[in-house]
Order: sequence, then C-alpha cells, then structure tokens
Amino acid sequence: MPSRQDVAIVRELAARTAEVAALPVQEEKRALWRKLNARNPVRPMVMIDQVCWNEMNGDGSLTLQCTDGDCRGYEGHFRRTLFQWERFPVDMVVEPFVRVPKAIHNTGFGIEVAEDTVAMDPTNDVVGHRYINQFETDEDLAKVRMPQIAHDAAETERRLAVAHELFDGVLEVRAWGMDPYLSLWDPLSTWMGVQTALYALIERPDFMRRLVNRMTDGYLGLLDQAEEQGLLCGPQSLVHCTGAYTDELPAAGYDPEKPRTKDMWMFGLAQMFSTVSPQMFEEFEVEPTSRICARFGLVYYGCCDPLDGKMDEVRRIPNVRKVSMSPWVNEERGAAEIGGEFVYSRKPNPAFLAPNTFDGDHVRKDLLATREVCEKNGCPLEFILKDISTVRYEPERLSEWGRIAMEVVGA
Repeated sequence: MPSRQDVAIVRELAARTAEVAALPVQEEKRALWRKLNARNPVRPMVMIDQVCWNEMNGDGSLTLQCTDGDCRGYEGHFRRTLFQWERFPVDMVVEPFVRVPKAIHNTGFGIEVAEDTVAMDPTNDVVGHRYINQFETDEDLAKVRMPQIAHDAAETERRLAVAHELFDGVLEVRAWGMDPYLSLWDPLSTWMGVQTALYALIERPDFMRRLVNRMTDGYLGLLDQAEEQGLLCGPQSLVHCTGAYTDELPAAGYDPEKPRTKDMWMFGLAQMFSTVSPQMFEEFEVEPTSRICARFGLVYYGCCDPLDGKMDEVRRIPNVRKVSMSPWVNEERGAAEIGGEFVYSRKPNPAFLAPNTFDGDHVRKDLLATREVCEKNGCPLEFILKDISTVRYEPERLSEWGRIAMEVVGA
C-alpha cells in the first residue's frame, strides 16, 4: 500500500479538487452542455484539451512528488486538473468523483506497429512517424486477429481498495469500464503508412474492403464481449474532448452494472481520408463505420478531416449529433450544410498559439468569423481547441486564448 506521505499528498490534492467540484458553476456548465447537445444552446461552448503539458510546468506545480505508482497516476491527474482550472478552465467541468479503470485486457488485432520516429523536442509526446507497411500481399490479411477481452477482477478490486484508502470521505470512487475508441483508419495508417494505404484504395480496393470489414467485425465482437461482461463505462463527461452531458443518455432500461453501447456516446473519424472522393469516403468509411455507430446512443463524428464537402455522406452515419469542423474546412459551406441538424464542432487552429509572438487579435477575428457564420446558418456551436503541440513554453498563451474565446461566446 502507499506510504503515509504519498497518501497525504494525494488526499490534499483530492480535497482541493473536491472543493472546486462542489462549486455551483459546475452544474451550471453541465446544464449548458446539455442544452448545446440537445441543439438548443444558450451560447456557444468552449473547451481546451490535448495540452502540451511538457511546456506547462514553469512554476513546478505539476512536478510529481509521490513514489507509489498508483499515487503518481492520481497525483498527475489532479495536478493537471487544478492547473487547468486555475489558468484556462473555459467550459471544463470538474467532477466530484475519481474514475478507477477496471483491469481489462484487450488482445487487440494482434499487429505491432513497425515505425521510425523523429522528435523535435524530446520532452514532447508529439513526434514524427514513418510507418512500415505490413500488408503487402493478400495473405497478410490473416494477420488481423479478432480481439478478445478479459477482466482481471482481482486487480480491479486491488485498484478500488487503493482508491478507497486514498479518497474515502473526500471524493466518490467509481469503477470505470471501457470507453471505446474504434477508429478504422487511424490504426490502419500505422500498419501501412498513410500514402501506402491511400494507394492501396486505388490499386487493391478488394483487399482494402476485406481488411476494413474484418476490422469492423472485430470491433463489433469486442463490443459484444464488453456488454456481456459488463465492462463498458458509465455515463461519460467527455467524448472526443467535448462535453458529453445529455438528457438523452443513458437509454431506457439502463443498468449501471451492465452498461450497453446504446447508453453511450461513440466517436468516429477517418482523418487520412481528407483528400479522397465522397464516393470512396462512402464505401470505405461510412458503410463500415455505420455498422459500429448504429449500436451507440449518440455519435461525435470527425477530427482533423475536413467534412464540409462530405456532409451528404456523414448524414448516412447513424446517431450523429456533433460534426467536427477542422481548421481546413470552408466554414461557410460547412455551416450551410450543418444548419441546426448537428452541433458545429469547430476546431480552431492550434498553430495560432505557436508563432514567435502570440497574436490575440488574430485569434479573436478567427473565432468571431466562426460565430458569425454559425449564427447566420442557425448552427449550435462549440469551440474545441486541441492538438496543441506547443505554446513556446508560455502557458499564459492558453490563458489568453481562453479569455478571448469566452468573450467571443458571451460568457
């Protein structure tokens, strides 16, 4: 078990987090997210996620002090939560509970990524990749195995026992199951390389069709296992970096001991399809991913892929509620296509935080342009700043971006 010193450190951070979680503003923010996700927003919402944490610790407040592995995990989580709350909270919600991941083993598809990497900043998780193709012949299809999951109940109980010792009387402890991430093309891009995979769509379409369908079957089998074993997570706070609060989930008949996919949000994306035709997007992404999304209650679709010219196809994906509008879309066309049918999930360009000098006026003009085009077309709007690779070791840039964004949305 953890040392007394480790327990004291983590409980103090947990107590500070609990004080923040108890503030009335947290439920006010949840209510605003529910309204947005119902497509009846009070105002646009704002999130900052996927922060370059390696550049944030100038004052030492993120330095870990615990020695026990479990405690260090919780300590890191609380330190980042408090850091963000104090400096760039925007519309984040701090929860009055701590999630304890169940010990779930997933065999996956059985393919190890083969790659070379290059790092510009050795302290940053963002690196360059050169992936080696592992699917050169039709026989290589057999490499894709069907995923199997198993629950180590004893390890889960150990984790829960540690969490209760650390947090009882301070924060609620919740056992947390799988929050699935079931992209087809993100893993395929690492197994083949993006360029190779795109050429294969043209030169070997039948093989790629069989490969994608095999993966889809594997994912559906994985979901069957998770439902049967009660290993899915409960109601989510976030889905793909955005607020997931909604009155529409969980679905009728919900059993917290055995959550179903229809009680949850899912997210889909095909980022490497940015330059393929709508027809190819339909065949190799929309058709297979629809089999997955049909099982879920609500769906967030898209990421960096520009979808302004592919909304006819996106509409065919079941249960979509939010659609990503990346920095590379034609915003006028995207807003006209989305209207009030979906939440317009705008991804402001994180590159605006990376120049030698931060230009707040540029940020404000960019955000205002989005708000105006969404008001014109009746789009429910959220701003999701993510994929932040660098702020030039100036955390105050994120604080300033957040201040400007909250002014733009009228908070």
